[in-house]
Amino acid sequence: MAVTPARCSLSAALYWQLLLTLTILISACDACKKVTLHVPSKLDAEKFVGRVNLKECFKSANLIYSSDPDFQILEDGAVYTTNTILLSSEKRNFTISLSNTENQEEKKILVLLEHQTKVLKQSDSKETVLRRAKRRWAPIPCSMMENHLGPFPLFLEQVESDTAQNYTIYYSIRGPGVDEEPLNLFYIERDTGKLYCTHPVDREQYETFQLVALAITPDGYYPERPLPLIIKVEDENDNHPIFTEATYIFTVAEHSRVGSTVGQVCASDRDEPGTLHTLLKYSILQQLPASPSLFFMHPSTGVITTTSSQLDRELIDKYQLQIKVQDMNGQPFGLYTTATCIIQIEDVNDNLPTFTRTSYVTSVEENKVDVEILRVSVEDKDLFNTSNWRANYTILKGNENGNFKIVTDPKTNEGILCVVKPLNYEERQQLTLQIGVVNEAPYFRETTSRSAMSTATVTVNVRDQDEGPECTPPVQTVRIQESAPLGTKSSGYKAYDPETRSSSGIRYKKLSDPKGWITVDDYTGSITTFRSLDREAESINNGIYNVTILASDEGGKTCTGTLGIILEDVNDNGPVIQKQTVVICKTVMASAELVAFDLDDPINGPPFSFSLVGDSDSNVHTMWRLTRINETAARLVYQNDPPFGPYTVPVRVTDKHGLSHDTSLNVIICDCVTENDCTLRVGPRTGDVEVKLGKWAILAILLGIALLFCILFTLVCGASRASKKQKEKLPEDMAQQNLIVSNTEAPGDDKVFYANVFTSNTVGSSGQGICGTVGSGMKNGGQETIEMMKEGRQTLESCQGATRHHTLESCKGGGQHTLDPCRGGHVEIDNCRHPYSQWHNFTQTRLGEKVQLCNQGDNHKHAQDYILTYNYEGKGSAAGSVGCCSEQQEEDGLEFLDHLEPKFRTLAEACVKR
Repeated sequence: MAVTPARCSLSAALYWQLLLTLTILISACDACKKVTLHVPSKLDAEKFVGRVNLKECFKSANLIYSSDPDFQILEDGAVYTTNTILLSSEKRNFTISLSNTENQEEKKILVLLEHQTKVLKQSDSKETVLRRAKRRWAPIPCSMMENHLGPFPLFLEQVESDTAQNYTIYYSIRGPGVDEEPLNLFYIERDTGKLYCTHPVDREQYETFQLVALAITPDGYYPERPLPLIIKVEDENDNHPIFTEATYIFTVAEHSRVGSTVGQVCASDRDEPGTLHTLLKYSILQQLPASPSLFFMHPSTGVITTTSSQLDRELIDKYQLQIKVQDMNGQPFGLYTTATCIIQIEDVNDNLPTFTRTSYVTSVEENKVDVEILRVSVEDKDLFNTSNWRANYTILKGNENGNFKIVTDPKTNEGILCVVKPLNYEERQQLTLQIGVVNEAPYFRETTSRSAMSTATVTVNVRDQDEGPECTPPVQTVRIQESAPLGTKSSGYKAYDPETRSSSGIRYKKLSDPKGWITVDDYTGSITTFRSLDREAESINNGIYNVTILASDEGGKTCTGTLGIILEDVNDNGPVIQKQTVVICKTVMASAELVAFDLDDPINGPPFSFSLVGDSDSNVHTMWRLTRINETAARLVYQNDPPFGPYTVPVRVTDKHGLSHDTSLNVIICDCVTENDCTLRVGPRTGDVEVKLGKWAILAILLGIALLFCILFTLVCGASRASKKQKEKLPEDMAQQNLIVSNTEAPGDDKVFYANVFTSNTVGSSGQGICGTVGSGMKNGGQETIEMMKEGRQTLESCQGATRHHTLESCKGGGQHTLDPCRGGHVEIDNCRHPYSQWHNFTQTRLGEKVQLCNQGDNHKHAQDYILTYNYEGKGSAAGSVGCCSEQQEEDGLEFLDHLEPKFRTLAEACVKR
């Protein structure tokens, strides 16, 4: 199956005319390969006809034109109509001329326009008869113009199968545009295989259609494979280019260089990329203000640049451009769109601040501080309240002493001149300052600092002020010997009148005299010693005694100063040994170091000489000796191996001028390693040395006394217990030792006596005999109270507390068990001393009699010795409660006592035989 384009036969005359034209073209110039374009019978103006490959014919052509004015050729070879054309015959031709103006080379392309609606039926008799070759079932390219004007249905191509020679073939198609969206756009004639389009197509919505053609026989046989058909929609320039923004806003600095980039605009076109339909060209339509023209837009990229460096924000701070983008590379018939571009001029520091005046005059009183004396203003054309406008003031000359400072008022941009250090009228009555001003931002042109600065002169007149006395210098000194006699006079503190530079008329008064050593003359300020001066006294630093003086004039104004009295030293203090108790650990050392100190000045101090003081009868020189270490220290060494103990050693220390001082040292020879380990002890040389006990020794004594009392208490308790055991006998007093239930809080369960067996029913448990009660009642959580009665006296004390426990030692297993109390408290009970059989035989009959006589009272009430029932007091321990005494036939079944806690040990001994 194949596709056969529609053709019609050519007349013989037209054929020969075409051959003649080709011959003329070939002889005239080098002709390129001809191009045939299939077009409808009617072509509208500015319609795309087809595309010719110009580069294949002539690559270096720079001039393109058509021989037919009804057609226009673009740079990419696209052919467009300039007027509406009706093809009167089947074919029409024209020539495309390509030339290079530089080398005068020219080439031409012949373009044939052929009507596509007719199918060629027969060939001209003069044409060579061609034999039909076998067609192949393969896709043939097919295209259609978007937004085609018709007429519809529009014939596209014909599909044919070679099997149609042997079979009756029906043709069908499927795919997008047929049975998929958009539905019913294409259809094919079943018998002929002609493919038609039913209505126009928008390429921006559907670029291509991929159909599948099928060939089938009437009986459903497919002699051919499905044929893919690709229908491409040729683009038409039907979409305007669109800017990405309606209004662009850019900023450029004033005085920018030529070619500086302002910004870039962008536009998009929905037509087919890579064609003239999407080849955009940018341009500037209008500039406001119009003159001078300052901007250029690149036609391909849309980049806006400056064409002049005369941008001045102070003249025009904003420009508005109307820009255009047009497709078809800006051809007149291309589609276009406009937009607005606003360019704001950014301020730079191109205007220096200038003073409104070149000179200023002001005045200030002397001794004034932190006062404003002048405000200066400047003018600046740069943008208000920016770094290009804000001013920085500085004092260039006349402020060498730092009396002034100038700052900027952030609201008004004025310079404020202030006095920060007091001025003295007596020294200078007038000062001249030179001030300058610059902006915070640097000047945009490269200049020297002085040329970029405006300056002004300020004259400051100092006004005189009535001042008080001046204490200058604030600290003055005099020298007096510390041994000077009372009433010694010396020059004191002097204050001056700053205007007259004299001390006349000034009065003096002592404000501070810590020791009260001097008096001050009111008129002259001289001092007189009132007490003895001591250089070595307390609060004297470096031998200087400070006195504060107040000076005042006749107007009452004052000033204060300090008079430092330098006390000249006199050698009136001998050197002393400050550490008068020395410890010598005999086991590790044989000497002690002695250090002396002299309160006098160093000129009256070291070097010192050390010596022992003692007459010939004393043994100081035989036991001790001194060796020199340095100018202020010596070493005391013992001799002849003295015993441990304290010793008194007199030592004399003499300074360089012979003034000495005797010190009696208390030397202790001790058996120690360090001095802290040494304690005083009685030695052979002293009869009574005080002995001190440390805190640990006292604590050890107290612990020993406590331990002794514990031992004595244990012995007394053991003896008492042994005597008590000897007094108890069985079975004489066994008859009165009965276990009865003692609980009068509320009536409990009844006690039932069966024949010869005594049974106690408790809450949640029942048991037989003493041990049975312990084994079952305690196990099930019952609680009971038991008292031991002996001749009306209690040997088993009632429970007193609610939080205590009893201890019971098991006789059988030796284990320790815990029994929760009924009411708490300690229970004292004798250890089990009798066999169980004796206990049972003796008590069983008597307990039975007691039970039988329970209700035999006159008023039919229980007797006082009736065995009361237990009262349920809540859930107790998991071991159960102690029941009343009941019969225990055998001594077996007491293993539970081995699993009780230690507090049941005593009770267990009472339940089993030893």
